Amino acid sequence: MLFGALGLDALIPMIGALVIAGALSGLMAGLFGIGGGAISVPVLYEIFRLIGVDPAVCMPLAVGTSLAIIVPTSFTSARGHYLRGTLDMELIRIWAVPVILGVAIGAVIARYANAAVFQIVFVIVASVNALKLLSGGARWQIADSLPGRFAIRIYGLIIGLLSSLMGIGGGTITNLVLTLYGIDIRRAISTAAGVGTLIALPGAIGYVIAGWGKPGLPPDALGYVSTLALVLTVPTTVLVTPIGVWLAHTLPRRTLEVCFGLFLLTVSGRFIFELMFQR
Repeated sequence: MLFGALGLDALIPMIGALVIAGALSGLMAGLFGIGGGAISVPVLYEIFRLIGVDPAVCMPLAVGTSLAIIVPTSFTSARGHYLRGTLDMELIRIWAVPVILGVAIGAVIARYANAAVFQIVFVIVASVNALKLLSGGARWQIADSLPGRFAIRIYGLIIGLLSSLMGIGGGTITNLVLTLYGIDIRRAISTAAGVGTLIALPGAIGYVIAGWGKPGLPPDALGYVSTLALVLTVPTTVLVTPIGVWLAHTLPRRTLEVCFGLFLLTVSGRFIFELMFQR
């Protein structure tokens, strides 16, 4: 098993970290519509690294496992926002095909890319979105409404591709795109949760295929998805997601933006440190 070589004193804290990461991922999923990958990817990466998984596969394994965790999380979050009437189903329908196509391309890249690629993509996208949110976003707005369907579909392709490489449900990028076009933060968060349902399942399947037969993976892994980490994380994720949905519709708009921005900067800083000092 994944933790089989560890003593009890090391095993309990790591299992606890996975359970807590699941709860935080669920909270973030409901609150920001992000699927929780921005929490689970760095936590999973650190756990895989600490238990001795081959460094060459730690990051794609964390990304693939995160996408698998996001499957039930994104569905729970999207359903909660839909019941509150803020999920844009028309936009979800337009994005369905290009988003899934982007996810498939990302999974192919994942099979051949260096581990640093995943971290660099994560840092760039998360940092840009954080700076926009923390600055208030007024000077970042491109237009007051969404562009035509062709441009929207191109955005969908990009969202699927980058989300697949980052191991997230697309909320970080979807929020950035929609708020650039003047969409209210609550509608953007709700629709981002819906996008997560388009990304997570094909993304997880793609990472299973991409990692199949790769050397250095732990015994419990199905390709780039750790089944044990999945089992330990999902229950608390699903239980806590509705709380995040409630908070998203309760907190002031500016509070949501600042909290999301600070959260993204914190996660980006962790990966920048890794890229600069631990390679």
